[in-house]
Amino acid sequence: MSATVISGLLTLGKTAIEKIFPDPGARLEATLKLEQLAQEGNLAELQAEVQLLTGQIEINKIEAASDSLFKSGWRPAVGWVCVFGLAYTFVGRPLMVWVLLMLEINQVPPALDMGDLLTLLMGLLGLGGLRTAEKFKGVASK
Repeated sequence: MSATVISGLLTLGKTAIEKIFPDPGARLEATLKLEQLAQEGNLAELQAEVQLLTGQIEINKIEAASDSLFKSGWRPAVGWVCVFGLAYTFVGRPLMVWVLLMLEINQVPPALDMGDLLTLLMGLLGLGGLRTAEKFKGVASK
């Protein structure tokens, strides 16, 4: 259940408690029980997310240890795609344009969509930054 739904139910529950329990002591006790239930729900949701992430970490470990290039090599392949795309955009294409102008050829090599490439690169660099932090802390295995 999302936090918005839980918050809405909590507000609705508090309103109902105020109308049902005229005694301030009973009202306070009922409100406390309602808030405890809401917190337990939040904790259960958080625990489910942690279990999901832990499972994904285990899958990542298995993929990385695989001898199959299609399982363990996809991350490096994505990194090389970024390297080639950046090299083409910032070195190769400008040099080709210059050479074509020198040869008086009126064609320009196509440009790459840098938005998609940089989105991919930022994701990889973010993961790489976490790996570097693990190495500095001594947590990384290699």
